[in-house]
Amino acid sequence: MPRKRNPYPEVGELVIATVAEVFDKGAYVTLDEYGGKKGYVPLGEVSSSWFHNIRDFLREGQKTVLKVIKVDQVKGHVDLSLRRVSSVERERKMYEWKRAQRAETLLSFAAKKLGKTLDEAYAEAGWKLEDKYGEIYAGLEEAVRRGVEALLEAEVPETWAHALLEIAREHIEIPMVKVSGILELRSFHPKGVLHIKESLIKSLELAKSKGYNVRIYSAGAPRYGVEVIAEDYKKAESILKEVAEAALDVIRKFGGQGSFIYKR
Repeated sequence: MPRKRNPYPEVGELVIATVAEVFDKGAYVTLDEYGGKKGYVPLGEVSSSWFHNIRDFLREGQKTVLKVIKVDQVKGHVDLSLRRVSSVERERKMYEWKRAQRAETLLSFAAKKLGKTLDEAYAEAGWKLEDKYGEIYAGLEEAVRRGVEALLEAEVPETWAHALLEIAREHIEIPMVKVSGILELRSFHPKGVLHIKESLIKSLELAKSKGYNVRIYSAGAPRYGVEVIAEDYKKAESILKEVAEAALDVIRKFGGQGSFIYKR
């Protein structure tokens, strides 16, 4: 089960909990990310509106997202709130939890491959990825994008880095996004058609040389559609701008005119 490094959560932190016992005055839960430590949800922290039965919100065996409102490490008490968790926070935390579950599974695969334990996987690789990339799964995604260097940059030992990279490539598929725009190229030169063609060829050659996934097609002369597929919108938009500028530079050098409009 995905875990946290610290023995106790911090006040204000969102946690994943499993409801253990429900009473008229509140509910006891176990903190899934903190080794099953006990937590308590007082009745007043269940809902902001009036309700008839606490079990309308919390039931034994239910997994839920709660916010930490008090921590007493000496006594081992953790007080939690359900009513202070917004729907956006709940969705985000569950998304992070699922990614942490996937990360732990991949760590366990790597540990088995190297004859190590899961605890060793976290200590020697997992926490280092979290420190570098914010979460373990994000580090593994970066490894799929950039190769073993992304793991070595996080100071993951080389044996772990190669094992994790192999497993990450087998199990992680990076979601791709597509952005597009319209490139307009004009030339009144006798060889204007050839100049426009040269402009488009140069932009495609640039894309190919850098490994970009780019498609250029006619949208009815003098307009040409440009599509870019990449791992995220920021990168895709940057590539789109770079490719369009390459074509515009060429047509302007030939004395022609051009413009580019990003399609949203």
